[in-house]
Amino acid sequence: MDKNTIIGLLLMLAVIFGFNYIFAPSEQELAQAEQVQREQQKQDNDNKTEANDNQLSANDFARLKENLQKYGGDSACLANEQLQVALVDGKVKATFRHDGKVDSIADVETAKISQAFAMAIGELNDAYTRNGDFSAMMKPRTDSVVLKNDSLQIVISSKGAMITRATLPAYKSTHKTKHATFGDKVEVFSPGENEYGFMLNTSTQRYNTQDFYFTPMEKTDSSVLMALNFANGAQFGIRYTLRPDNYVVHMEVVQKHMGRVLDSNNPMYFDWKQKMRRHEVDGMFEERNSTLYYKFLGDDDPDYLSESSEEKENFTDAMKWVAAKNQYFSSVFIAQKQFSGMTLNSVPIDKNSTDFADYLKLLTVHSEIDYQTDSANPASFFLYLGPNRYKVLSNIDEMINQYPGGEVSGSADLHLTRLIPLGWALFRWINTWIVIPVFNWLGSFISSYGIIILILTIFIKLVLTPLTIKSYRSQAVMKILAPDVKAINEKYPDQADAMKRQQKTMELYRSAGASMFGGCLPMLLQMPILIAVFAFFPSCIELRGQSFLWATDLSAPDSIVEWTTQIPIISTYFGNHISLFCLLMTVTNILYTYVTMQSQTQSQGMPGMKWMMYLMPIFFLVFFNHYASGLSYYYFLSLLITIATTYAVRATVKEEDVRAKMAEYNKKPKKKSGWMARLEEAQRRQQAALREQQKRAGKKNR
Repeated sequence: MDKNTIIGLLLMLAVIFGFNYIFAPSEQELAQAEQVQREQQKQDNDNKTEANDNQLSANDFARLKENLQKYGGDSACLANEQLQVALVDGKVKATFRHDGKVDSIADVETAKISQAFAMAIGELNDAYTRNGDFSAMMKPRTDSVVLKNDSLQIVISSKGAMITRATLPAYKSTHKTKHATFGDKVEVFSPGENEYGFMLNTSTQRYNTQDFYFTPMEKTDSSVLMALNFANGAQFGIRYTLRPDNYVVHMEVVQKHMGRVLDSNNPMYFDWKQKMRRHEVDGMFEERNSTLYYKFLGDDDPDYLSESSEEKENFTDAMKWVAAKNQYFSSVFIAQKQFSGMTLNSVPIDKNSTDFADYLKLLTVHSEIDYQTDSANPASFFLYLGPNRYKVLSNIDEMINQYPGGEVSGSADLHLTRLIPLGWALFRWINTWIVIPVFNWLGSFISSYGIIILILTIFIKLVLTPLTIKSYRSQAVMKILAPDVKAINEKYPDQADAMKRQQKTMELYRSAGASMFGGCLPMLLQMPILIAVFAFFPSCIELRGQSFLWATDLSAPDSIVEWTTQIPIISTYFGNHISLFCLLMTVTNILYTYVTMQSQTQSQGMPGMKWMMYLMPIFFLVFFNHYASGLSYYYFLSLLITIATTYAVRATVKEEDVRAKMAEYNKKPKKKSGWMARLEEAQRRQQAALREQQKRAGKKNR
């Protein structure tokens, strides 16, 4: 290609682009053209709909009539309750609801119907074909069955034979919500929030029990059989049994002659979905304690999905149970044998959605269960619907054993108490062997939980007294020696004398029988207890709804001031309220810091440490403002008792006794310990290194 050809092509392209640019339509012209196009398309669709208004084809009519004759009944559920079809006197009667209109015809073979009407009937025929023998159970039923005892009331829906409502009469709503008003009985879930079912499989088809309507049979005061009865004599059912004073429901799959319906022994799938509702006043802490828990067959400790973010897990190992665990209430499916693998998914409700005010998470479970068509009882479960109360969950085996054949295979202990977050190993041990037994014992004869917490606090302090009293005495002696320590610091002000200064200070404390670490030891000894109760109180359902003084609910913040304005950062971490017990705890903590700092001399190396110590209580104020008022109340009492004990011990330590002891100590011949020798050697080396460093610095300056 020569130069002239290339120039010619470029000129042609320039002309084309220029023409398109000059004669391109404006934005207004484009908008008008688009509007015209939309109107034309709408007109075409309307014309198409009118043109497609027709009679139901002979084949479709024959299929529908045959299906109605074979399976019978009303089939509204198959088209989102838009379509109702029945065979009356040999004629097909149909009603169709669409776009706010209702079209009814008595004989669809001769009447003209809209395209949407015809499509709905076509979908109905497909559903009959897809569901086969199960189609007879597509006729809607509105009846339900109620089983109840003093602890639990359940409602079982005919559709899917699912427990759609679980009510706990002993527990009340603590505040007004979308679902309940203050004082109403707690519902773990309500209709539309809890769905589960079994997927029965053939080599070519799947049947979901959630799609069919079960017939209640063999109803007694404590049990019912929800059954799918087939024309060929086969039966598939779920029997529910509820014993007196029990939170456990026995859920047993029963069947007869299912080989006539299902052509193979394919696995049966179990699907469960729960939209977990909010129950508590302060949703922040409830969100942190709600997710899916699960336990592998043979393992001791259960595991759980993330409580703060979306998480999905797929396991192929055998599972024993799975739980939708809320802060204070749980729904647990316990397999009498096992789940053969499981897929779990936890999705927090979007904070921008309308559901966020009423729900926490969307939880889904998919699992596989071994299945045989000739087995009378192919699967059995124990469904726990109740409180996360340690005393109840620790007796779960006893509740299960009330049912005939209630032994759970594959695990000596279900470990459902792990649904209550009581801390790591050491802290959980303290809670389960000390805090909870004492708390329950006090609760057996004291009705006020505020008084119980007070007595529990005193008990813990008494247990720790032998370990801490010596430390309190050391603090008292250190306060007396504070002027002496100050004199030592003034005598050795240079950093080069730091080792010497420390040695003299330790010698001073030793002569008086005190310890430099006397102020730290009490806190270290109490730390496991403090952390244990930090886990215990927010998880203690016994405190839920219990009032004390101004606190209306010891399991929630005791707000005395609230506001609705969202303040950046403050609203996120501190909240939109002030808790009085938390405020009192903070003031007491500042006072305790002041008392502790009296026995310590300000370190020259860390002059800002004093202010850091006073800032810690402010940090705790922000951190604990959202926590249960019972927890802040406990820490408030604990700090008060500690301050009182400190002053009581100081009153027994006299300065003249301390000086006399120091004088007697100084009269005794001093034998240098190995530790002191090593300390002096370290000091000597440090000073030598410092002199060498100063010498090099001097030479460099010259």
